Amino acid sequence: MTIKRQNILGMPLEDLVSFFNEIEEKDYRAKQLMQWIYSKHIYDFDLMTNFNLELRSHLNQNCSLDFDDAIRSELSEDGTQKWLIGKKDNQIIETVFIPEEKRGTLCISSQVGCLIDCPFCATGHQGFNRNLSSSEIIGQVLLAREELGEGRLTNIVFMGMGEPLANYPEVIKAIKILNDPHGCNISRRRITVSTSGLVPQLYKLSEEVGVSLAVSLHAANDVLRDELVPINRKHPIGELLDACWHYADFQNLRSVTFEYTMLKGVNDSAKDAKQLSKLLKNKPAKVNLIPFNPFPGVRFKPTDQNKINDFRNILLESGIMTTTRKTRGDDIQAACGQLSGQVMNLAKKTLRQKLKKTLH
Repeated sequence: MTIKRQNILGMPLEDLVSFFNEIEEKDYRAKQLMQWIYSKHIYDFDLMTNFNLELRSHLNQNCSLDFDDAIRSELSEDGTQKWLIGKKDNQIIETVFIPEEKRGTLCISSQVGCLIDCPFCATGHQGFNRNLSSSEIIGQVLLAREELGEGRLTNIVFMGMGEPLANYPEVIKAIKILNDPHGCNISRRRITVSTSGLVPQLYKLSEEVGVSLAVSLHAANDVLRDELVPINRKHPIGELLDACWHYADFQNLRSVTFEYTMLKGVNDSAKDAKQLSKLLKNKPAKVNLIPFNPFPGVRFKPTDQNKINDFRNILLESGIMTTTRKTRGDDIQAACGQLSGQVMNLAKKTLRQKLKKTLH
C-alpha cells in the first residue's frame, strides 16, 4: 500500500515551525527549509545538507515538495507568457507573466473556475470546480520562476482564475510565503489581491495582511452591477465602498484600485462616468479602465478607444487618478477576462481521450 506523503510546500513559516516541533525538531528548521526552497531552489530533501540524515529520511518518507508542471506554454507577440498547468484531478489552471521595462508581473489563479459568474468573464463561463491549495498557488510562482530565471518576477497579482477571497485561508497562507523574507521576499505592496467584493473577507484581510487591493467594480450603480457582478446582490456598492475605505485607512494605502471593464453600450456612457466620479471623488481611489477582451460565445462588445478616452477624461477632470490598461496577451487568450477559454477546450479533449481509452 502506498503511503500518501504530506505536501509541505504551501506552509507559511508558523505552520512549518509547528510541523517541525511535532517531530521534535527545533524552530530554526522551518527557516532552513524555506531558504532551501525559495533562495536555493532546492526541492530534494536529500540535497538539504544542513539537515541530518535522520531528518532527511523522515522527510523523504512522509513529506513532499510537489508543484505541478505546465502541460503547455504559449508566448504572445508582446512578450506575455501563459502556462496551462495540469492538475492531478484532470483540472487545468492558467498563469500569466506580463513583462514590462521595470517590472515583471505574474498573474496567478486561486481557484479552478469561478463562482462569481460575471457574464463578461471567460472564467465565469467555465463555472466553478474547486479551490486551489496554498501549495498549488505557490507552485505557480515556483514554476514561473524556474521557467523565467532569477530576478524577473517583481510583482504578484491574484487576478487569474477565481475569486481570491472566496478561497481565503489558502490565499492568506500563500501571501505569507510570498511576503516572508525567508520565502519569496516580495514586498506586500507588490502583492495585489483582486476581489469582486466579498465584504466580510475584505474586513478580515485588512487586519491580516497589508497587500495592495484591486476591486472589480465595472458599474457605478447597483442595478447595473447586479447584472455584471452578481455578488453585488449580496454586497451592494455602498457596503463594498465602506469596506474599501476602511481597508485603505487601516493599511495606510494611498489608493484602492477600481477595475472597470468597458462594455460597449452597457457601462461606457458619459452618465456612467459621472456616476462613477460621484462615488469616488475625494476618496483614496484610482480607476483602471480595461478594454473588454472578447471570447467565444460572449454577447458583449468592446468600447471604441475614443469613447474610452472620453470616459477617462471625465474622471480625470473630477480629480480621480485614471489609467487605461494596455491589452497584453490577447493573441494567446491571456488578456484580462479571457482565462479559461482554452482550458475548457483542453479539458473536453482530455475527457474525450479518457472516454476513448475506456471504450477500447
